[in-house]
Amino acid sequence: MVYFGIDRLLQQEPSWKKSRLALVTNRAATTRKLVPSRQAIQEAGFNLVKLFSPEHGLDLQGADGHLVKDGIDPLTRLPVVSLYGEKFAPTEKDLNDTDLVLFDIPDIGCRFYTYLWTLSHLLEACAAQGKKLIVLDRPNPVSGKLDLAEGPMLDEKLGSFIGRWPIPLRHSTTLGELAGYFNHTRSLGCELEIIKCANWEREMFQPDWEMTFVAPSPAICHYQSMLLYPALGLLEATNISEGRGTEHSFQLAGAPWIDGAAIAGILNDMGLDEVLASPIQFTPRDPNGKYCNQLCGGVKLQVKEPEYFKPVSYGLMLIYLVRQLYPQQFEWSPYPTLVNPDGKQHLDKLLGVRNSEALFGLPLPKFIATITKLTSCVHWATEIGEYLFY
Repeated sequence: MVYFGIDRLLQQEPSWKKSRLALVTNRAATTRKLVPSRQAIQEAGFNLVKLFSPEHGLDLQGADGHLVKDGIDPLTRLPVVSLYGEKFAPTEKDLNDTDLVLFDIPDIGCRFYTYLWTLSHLLEACAAQGKKLIVLDRPNPVSGKLDLAEGPMLDEKLGSFIGRWPIPLRHSTTLGELAGYFNHTRSLGCELEIIKCANWEREMFQPDWEMTFVAPSPAICHYQSMLLYPALGLLEATNISEGRGTEHSFQLAGAPWIDGAAIAGILNDMGLDEVLASPIQFTPRDPNGKYCNQLCGGVKLQVKEPEYFKPVSYGLMLIYLVRQLYPQQFEWSPYPTLVNPDGKQHLDKLLGVRNSEALFGLPLPKFIATITKLTSCVHWATEIGEYLFY
Protein backbone atom coordinates (compact mmCIF):
# COMPACT_ATOMS: atom_id res chain seq x y z
CA MET A 1 0.00 0.00 0.00
CA VAL A 2 1.48 3.35 -1.11
CA TYR A 3 1.67 6.24 1.33
CA PHE A 4 2.36 9.85 0.35
CA GLY A 5 4.72 12.29 2.02
CA ILE A 6 1.75 13.87 3.77
CA ASP A 7 0.79 10.50 5.30
CA ARG A 8 4.30 10.04 6.63
CA LEU A 9 4.41 13.57 8.04
CA LEU A 10 1.21 12.95 9.98
CA GLN A 11 2.87 9.97 11.66
CA GLN A 12 5.68 12.20 12.98
CA GLU A 13 6.12 14.81 15.69
CA PRO A 14 8.73 17.10 14.11
CA SER A 15 10.46 19.72 16.21
CA TRP A 16 9.00 22.44 13.99
CA LYS A 17 5.36 21.35 14.43
CA LYS A 18 4.45 24.53 16.34
CA SER A 19 6.47 26.82 14.08
CA ARG A 20 4.53 29.17 11.80
CA LEU A 21 3.93 27.06 8.69
CA ALA A 22 2.94 28.00 5.16
CA LEU A 23 1.66 25.33 2.78
CA VAL A 24 1.74 25.44 -1.02
CA THR A 25 -1.10 23.18 -2.08
CA ASN A 26 -4.42 22.68 -3.85
CA ARG A 27 -7.58 20.62 -3.49
CA ALA A 28 -6.03 17.63 -5.25
CA ALA A 29 -3.45 17.19 -2.49
CA THR A 30 -4.94 14.68 -0.08
CA THR A 31 -3.88 11.96 2.29
CA ARG A 32 -4.24 8.36 1.25
CA LYS A 33 -7.66 8.42 2.94
CA LEU A 34 -8.63 11.40 0.71
CA VAL A 35 -8.56 13.99 3.49
CA PRO A 36 -7.32 17.33 2.05
CA SER A 37 -3.71 17.79 3.12
CA ARG A 38 -4.31 21.27 4.49
CA GLN A 39 -7.17 20.00 6.65
CA ALA A 40 -5.20 16.98 7.87
CA ILE A 41 -2.21 19.14 8.81
CA GLN A 42 -4.39 21.60 10.67
CA GLU A 43 -6.36 18.91 12.52
CA ALA A 44 -3.14 17.15 13.54
CA GLY A 45 -2.12 20.23 15.51
CA PHE A 46 0.46 21.72 13.16
CA ASN A 47 0.59 25.52 13.30
CA LEU A 48 -0.56 26.26 9.77
CA VAL A 49 -0.89 30.03 9.24
CA LYS A 50 -1.03 30.56 5.46
CA LEU A 51 -1.69 28.82 2.16
CA PHE A 52 -0.26 29.40 -1.30
CA SER A 53 -1.92 28.11 -4.47
CA PRO A 54 -0.61 27.31 -7.99
CA GLU A 55 -2.27 27.54 -11.41
CA HIS A 56 -6.05 26.80 -11.29
CA GLY A 57 -6.17 28.00 -7.68
CA LEU A 58 -6.68 26.19 -4.41
CA ASP A 59 -10.11 24.93 -5.50
CA LEU A 60 -9.00 23.90 -9.03
CA GLN A 61 -11.68 26.09 -10.58
CA GLY A 62 -9.40 28.44 -12.53
CA ALA A 63 -9.36 28.03 -16.31
CA ASP A 64 -6.14 26.95 -18.00
CA GLY A 65 -3.65 29.80 -18.16
CA HIS A 66 -5.97 32.32 -16.45
CA LEU A 67 -4.96 34.59 -13.56
CA VAL A 68 -5.87 33.33 -10.07
CA LYS A 69 -6.62 35.82 -7.29
CA ASP A 70 -5.82 35.70 -3.58
CA GLY A 71 -8.60 34.60 -1.26
CA ILE A 72 -9.68 32.82 1.91
CA ASP A 73 -9.91 29.04 2.14
CA PRO A 74 -13.41 28.12 3.38
CA LEU A 75 -12.12 24.79 4.71
CA THR A 76 -9.34 26.06 6.99
CA ARG A 77 -10.27 29.78 7.10
CA LEU A 78 -6.67 30.60 6.23
CA PRO A 79 -5.55 33.28 3.77
CA VAL A 80 -4.60 31.98 0.31
CA VAL A 81 -1.91 33.78 -1.68
CA SER A 82 -1.94 33.04 -5.40
CA LEU A 83 1.32 32.05 -7.10
CA TYR A 84 -0.33 32.23 -10.51
CA GLY A 85 -1.34 35.85 -10.69
CA GLU A 86 0.76 38.96 -10.30
CA LYS A 87 3.66 36.81 -9.07
CA PHE A 88 4.90 33.24 -9.29
CA ALA A 89 6.88 33.13 -6.05
CA PRO A 90 6.22 34.31 -2.48
CA THR A 91 7.62 37.75 -1.75
CA GLU A 92 9.61 38.71 1.35
CA LYS A 93 6.40 40.19 2.77
CA ASP A 94 4.52 36.94 2.10
CA LEU A 95 7.07 34.93 4.07
CA ASN A 96 7.82 37.38 6.89
CA ASP A 97 5.16 35.89 9.17
CA THR A 98 6.22 32.29 8.51
CA ASP A 99 9.10 30.14 9.75
CA LEU A 100 8.95 27.22 7.34
CA VAL A 101 7.28 26.35 4.02
CA LEU A 102 5.66 23.03 3.06
CA PHE A 103 4.90 21.97 -0.51
CA ASP A 104 2.30 19.33 -1.35
CA ILE A 105 0.85 19.28 -4.88
CA PRO A 106 0.28 16.24 -7.14
CA ASP A 107 2.09 16.15 -10.48
CA ILE A 108 1.54 14.13 -13.66
CA GLY A 109 5.11 13.70 -14.86
CA CYS A 110 5.12 16.11 -17.82
CA ARG A 111 7.45 19.12 -18.20
CA PHE A 112 4.76 21.52 -19.40
CA TYR A 113 2.49 20.82 -16.41
CA THR A 114 3.06 23.97 -14.37
CA TYR A 115 3.09 22.78 -10.75
CA LEU A 116 6.73 21.78 -11.12
CA TRP A 117 7.68 25.32 -12.07
CA THR A 118 5.79 26.76 -9.13
CA LEU A 119 8.08 24.54 -7.05
CA SER A 120 11.13 25.90 -8.88
CA HIS A 121 10.18 29.50 -8.02
CA LEU A 122 9.51 28.41 -4.45
CA LEU A 123 13.00 26.93 -4.14
CA GLU A 124 14.49 30.27 -5.21
CA ALA A 125 12.23 32.31 -2.91
CA CYS A 126 12.94 30.16 0.15
CA ALA A 127 16.66 30.35 -0.53
CA ALA A 128 16.49 34.14 -0.88
CA GLN A 129 14.43 34.57 2.32
CA GLY A 130 16.29 31.98 4.37
CA LYS A 131 13.25 29.74 4.86
CA LYS A 132 13.49 25.97 4.99
CA LEU A 133 11.39 24.19 2.38
CA ILE A 134 9.93 20.74 3.03
CA VAL A 135 8.52 18.88 0.02
CA LEU A 136 5.91 16.26 0.88
CA ASP A 137 6.69 13.93 -1.99
CA ARG A 138 4.17 12.04 -4.12
CA PRO A 139 4.59 9.23 -6.65
CA ASN A 140 4.76 9.96 -10.35
CA PRO A 141 1.34 8.64 -11.50
CA VAL A 142 2.64 7.58 -14.92
CA SER A 143 5.51 5.69 -13.25
CA GLY A 144 9.13 6.42 -12.51
CA LYS A 145 10.36 4.06 -15.24
CA LEU A 146 13.33 5.92 -16.65
CA ASP A 147 13.20 3.94 -19.90
CA LEU A 148 9.86 5.68 -20.54
CA ALA A 149 11.34 9.16 -20.17
CA GLU A 150 11.08 11.09 -23.42
CA GLY A 151 12.64 14.25 -24.74
CA PRO A 152 13.19 16.65 -26.21
CA MET A 153 15.36 18.19 -23.55
CA LEU A 154 14.34 21.83 -23.11
CA ASP A 155 16.44 24.46 -24.88
CA GLU A 156 16.84 26.89 -21.97
CA LYS A 157 16.62 29.86 -24.35
CA LEU A 158 12.95 28.88 -24.69
CA GLY A 159 12.45 28.87 -20.93
CA SER A 160 8.94 29.79 -19.76
CA PHE A 161 6.45 28.85 -17.08
CA ILE A 162 5.71 25.64 -18.99
CA GLY A 163 9.40 24.73 -18.92
CA ARG A 164 12.05 26.82 -17.15
CA TRP A 165 15.02 24.49 -17.01
CA PRO A 166 16.34 21.58 -19.12
CA ILE A 167 14.68 18.26 -18.33
CA PRO A 168 12.94 15.76 -20.65
CA LEU A 169 9.35 16.42 -21.64
CA ARG A 170 8.32 13.24 -19.82
CA HIS A 171 10.72 13.11 -16.88
CA SER A 172 9.80 9.87 -15.00
CA THR A 173 10.72 11.36 -11.63
CA THR A 174 8.91 12.73 -8.57
CA LEU A 175 8.78 16.42 -7.71
CA GLY A 176 10.86 15.70 -4.62
CA GLU A 177 13.58 14.18 -6.78
CA LEU A 178 13.49 17.14 -9.16
CA ALA A 179 13.62 19.59 -6.25
CA GLY A 180 16.85 17.99 -5.05
CA TYR A 181 18.24 17.88 -8.58
CA PHE A 182 17.53 21.56 -9.26
CA ASN A 183 18.69 22.72 -5.84
CA HIS A 184 22.08 21.08 -6.36
CA THR A 185 22.73 21.42 -10.10
CA ARG A 186 21.58 25.05 -10.26
CA SER A 187 23.24 25.96 -6.94
CA LEU A 188 20.03 27.44 -5.53
CA GLY A 189 21.14 27.14 -1.92
CA CYS A 190 17.73 26.28 -0.50
CA GLU A 191 17.59 24.47 2.85
CA LEU A 192 15.58 21.55 1.53
CA GLU A 193 14.06 18.44 3.09
CA ILE A 194 12.09 15.77 1.24
CA ILE A 195 9.60 13.60 3.12
CA LYS A 196 9.48 10.57 0.87
CA CYS A 197 6.61 8.30 -0.06
CA ALA A 198 6.48 4.82 1.40
CA ASN A 199 6.07 1.56 -0.54
CA TRP A 200 6.16 3.22 -3.97
CA GLU A 201 8.23 1.51 -6.65
CA ARG A 202 9.26 3.10 -9.92
CA GLU A 203 7.40 0.52 -12.01
CA MET A 204 4.06 1.48 -10.45
CA PHE A 205 1.36 3.43 -12.29
CA GLN A 206 -1.49 5.25 -10.54
CA PRO A 207 -3.91 2.25 -10.49
CA ASP A 208 -1.22 0.27 -8.64
CA TRP A 209 -1.58 2.60 -5.65
CA GLU A 210 -4.94 0.95 -4.84
CA MET A 211 -6.79 4.18 -4.16
CA THR A 212 -9.37 6.41 -5.78
CA PHE A 213 -8.22 8.63 -8.64
CA VAL A 214 -8.12 12.33 -7.70
CA ALA A 215 -8.12 14.83 -10.59
CA PRO A 216 -4.99 17.01 -10.24
CA SER A 217 -6.37 19.84 -12.43
CA PRO A 218 -9.64 20.70 -14.19
CA ALA A 219 -8.89 19.01 -17.52
CA ILE A 220 -7.12 15.90 -16.17
CA CYS A 221 -10.21 14.00 -15.11
CA HIS A 222 -9.06 10.45 -15.81
CA TYR A 223 -5.95 8.32 -15.42
CA GLN A 224 -5.93 7.91 -19.22
CA SER A 225 -5.68 11.71 -19.55
CA MET A 226 -2.44 11.67 -17.55
CA LEU A 227 -0.96 8.98 -19.80
CA LEU A 228 -1.92 10.91 -22.93
CA TYR A 229 -1.19 14.45 -21.75
CA PRO A 230 2.39 14.62 -23.15
CA ALA A 231 0.90 13.64 -26.54
CA LEU A 232 -2.35 15.58 -26.74
CA GLY A 233 -1.06 18.60 -24.81
CA LEU A 234 0.91 19.37 -27.97
CA LEU A 235 -2.40 19.99 -29.76
CA GLU A 236 -2.70 23.27 -27.85
CA ALA A 237 -0.40 24.75 -30.51
CA THR A 238 -2.75 23.70 -33.33
CA ASN A 239 -6.38 24.13 -34.38
CA ILE A 240 -7.07 20.50 -33.38
CA SER A 241 -9.18 20.15 -30.23
CA GLU A 242 -7.64 18.16 -27.37
CA GLY A 243 -11.11 17.55 -25.97
CA ARG A 244 -11.28 20.41 -23.48
CA GLY A 245 -14.91 21.03 -22.59
CA THR A 246 -15.81 17.33 -22.73
CA GLU A 247 -15.74 14.55 -20.15
CA HIS A 248 -12.67 13.11 -21.85
CA SER A 249 -10.24 16.00 -22.23
CA PHE A 250 -6.75 14.91 -23.29
CA GLN A 251 -8.19 11.63 -24.52
CA LEU A 252 -9.73 13.09 -27.68
CA ALA A 253 -8.33 14.74 -30.79
CA GLY A 254 -10.61 16.25 -33.39
CA ALA A 255 -12.08 19.14 -35.37
CA PRO A 256 -15.24 19.77 -37.42
CA TRP A 257 -13.30 18.96 -40.60
CA ILE A 258 -11.71 15.66 -39.46
CA ASP A 259 -12.93 12.20 -40.51
CA GLY A 260 -12.37 10.20 -37.36
CA ALA A 261 -12.62 6.80 -39.05
CA ALA A 262 -9.84 7.69 -41.49
CA ILE A 263 -7.51 8.95 -38.75
CA ALA A 264 -8.24 5.99 -36.47
CA GLY A 265 -7.56 3.51 -39.26
CA ILE A 266 -4.17 5.00 -40.04
CA LEU A 267 -3.16 5.27 -36.39
CA ASN A 268 -4.12 1.67 -35.67
CA ASP A 269 -2.29 0.48 -38.80
CA MET A 270 0.92 1.93 -37.36
CA GLY A 271 1.19 -1.30 -35.39
CA LEU A 272 1.39 0.24 -31.94
CA ASP A 273 -0.51 -2.33 -29.90
CA GLU A 274 -0.11 -0.32 -26.69
CA VAL A 275 -2.67 2.29 -27.79
CA LEU A 276 -6.05 2.02 -29.54
CA ALA A 277 -7.65 4.82 -31.59
CA SER A 278 -11.44 4.74 -32.00
CA PRO A 279 -13.47 7.09 -34.22
CA ILE A 280 -15.72 9.44 -32.29
CA GLN A 281 -17.85 12.56 -32.60
CA PHE A 282 -17.86 15.06 -29.77
CA THR A 283 -19.03 18.59 -29.01
CA PRO A 284 -16.78 20.71 -26.76
CA ARG A 285 -18.59 22.96 -24.27
CA ASP A 286 -15.67 25.03 -22.98
CA PRO A 287 -16.25 28.70 -23.92
CA ASN A 288 -12.50 29.28 -23.58
CA GLY A 289 -11.61 26.30 -25.77
CA LYS A 290 -11.72 25.32 -29.42
CA TYR A 291 -14.91 24.65 -31.37
CA CYS A 292 -17.26 25.37 -28.48
CA ASN A 293 -20.72 23.93 -29.29
CA GLN A 294 -19.48 22.63 -32.66
CA LEU A 295 -19.67 18.96 -33.62
CA CYS A 296 -16.16 17.58 -34.13
CA GLY A 297 -15.01 14.37 -35.76
CA GLY A 298 -11.91 12.72 -34.43
CA VAL A 299 -10.49 9.92 -32.36
CA LYS A 300 -10.59 8.78 -28.78
CA LEU A 301 -7.34 7.22 -27.64
CA GLN A 302 -6.98 4.46 -25.06
CA VAL A 303 -3.60 3.42 -23.74
CA LYS A 304 -3.81 -0.34 -23.31
CA GLU A 305 -0.21 -1.02 -22.27
CA PRO A 306 1.14 1.99 -20.32
CA GLU A 307 4.44 0.24 -19.63
CA TYR A 308 5.35 0.53 -23.32
CA PHE A 309 3.56 3.68 -24.49
CA LYS A 310 5.68 6.66 -25.64
CA PRO A 311 3.25 9.60 -25.75
CA VAL A 312 5.55 12.34 -27.05
CA SER A 313 6.46 10.47 -30.22
CA TYR A 314 2.83 9.46 -30.68
CA GLY A 315 1.57 13.03 -30.34
CA LEU A 316 4.07 14.31 -32.88
CA MET A 317 3.04 11.61 -35.34
CA LEU A 318 -0.63 12.46 -34.83
CA ILE A 319 -0.05 16.13 -35.67
CA TYR A 320 2.02 15.16 -38.71
CA LEU A 321 -0.74 12.86 -39.93
CA VAL A 322 -3.53 15.43 -39.56
CA ARG A 323 -1.42 18.10 -41.26
CA GLN A 324 -0.75 15.77 -44.20
CA LEU A 325 -4.40 14.71 -44.58
CA TYR A 326 -5.89 18.19 -44.14
CA PRO A 327 -3.37 20.71 -45.49
CA GLN A 328 -6.06 23.30 -46.24
CA GLN A 329 -7.73 23.11 -42.84
CA PHE A 330 -4.83 22.48 -40.46
CA GLU A 331 -3.27 25.55 -38.83
CA TRP A 332 -0.74 26.34 -36.16
CA SER A 333 -2.48 28.43 -33.52
CA PRO A 334 -1.35 30.82 -30.79
CA TYR A 335 -2.28 29.83 -27.23
CA PRO A 336 -2.58 32.96 -25.08
CA THR A 337 -2.14 32.47 -21.33
CA LEU A 338 -1.20 34.60 -18.34
CA VAL A 339 2.44 33.60 -18.82
CA ASN A 340 2.46 33.94 -22.64
CA PRO A 341 -0.11 36.67 -23.42
CA ASP A 342 0.24 36.65 -27.21
CA GLY A 343 0.40 32.86 -27.30
CA LYS A 344 3.15 32.88 -29.92
CA GLN A 345 5.78 30.14 -30.26
CA HIS A 346 3.61 27.85 -28.20
CA LEU A 347 4.82 24.64 -29.85
CA ASP A 348 8.43 25.73 -29.35
CA LYS A 349 7.72 26.31 -25.66
CA LEU A 350 5.88 22.99 -25.26
CA LEU A 351 8.54 20.95 -27.01
CA GLY A 352 11.48 23.04 -25.88
CA VAL A 353 12.77 23.11 -29.46
CA ARG A 354 13.29 26.21 -31.61
CA ASN A 355 11.54 26.44 -35.00
CA SER A 356 9.69 23.24 -34.18
CA GLU A 357 6.88 23.85 -36.68
CA ALA A 358 9.40 23.40 -39.49
CA LEU A 359 9.86 19.74 -38.49
CA PHE A 360 6.41 18.94 -39.84
CA GLY A 361 7.39 19.99 -43.35
CA LEU A 362 9.96 17.19 -43.58
CA PRO A 363 9.32 14.08 -45.69
CA LEU A 364 7.94 11.27 -43.52
CA PRO A 365 11.15 9.16 -43.32
CA LYS A 366 13.21 12.18 -42.29
CA PHE A 367 10.50 13.33 -39.86
CA ILE A 368 10.48 9.92 -38.15
CA ALA A 369 14.28 9.88 -37.94
CA THR A 370 14.32 13.42 -36.53
CA ILE A 371 11.70 12.89 -33.81
CA THR A 372 13.29 9.57 -32.88
CA LYS A 373 16.51 11.44 -32.18
CA LEU A 374 14.75 14.34 -30.47
CA THR A 375 12.72 12.22 -28.09
CA SER A 376 15.55 9.91 -27.10
CA CYS A 377 17.02 10.82 -23.72
CA VAL A 378 18.95 7.75 -22.62
CA HIS A 379 21.43 10.02 -20.80
CA TRP A 380 18.71 11.25 -18.43
CA ALA A 381 18.92 8.16 -16.21
CA THR A 382 22.61 8.86 -15.63
CA GLU A 383 22.13 12.59 -15.09
CA ILE A 384 19.30 12.25 -12.58
CA GLY A 385 20.56 9.01 -11.03
CA GLU A 386 22.15 10.31 -7.81
CA TYR A 387 19.02 12.35 -7.01
CA LEU A 388 16.59 9.42 -7.13
CA PHE A 389 15.03 8.28 -3.83
CA TYR A 390 13.15 5.18 -4.88
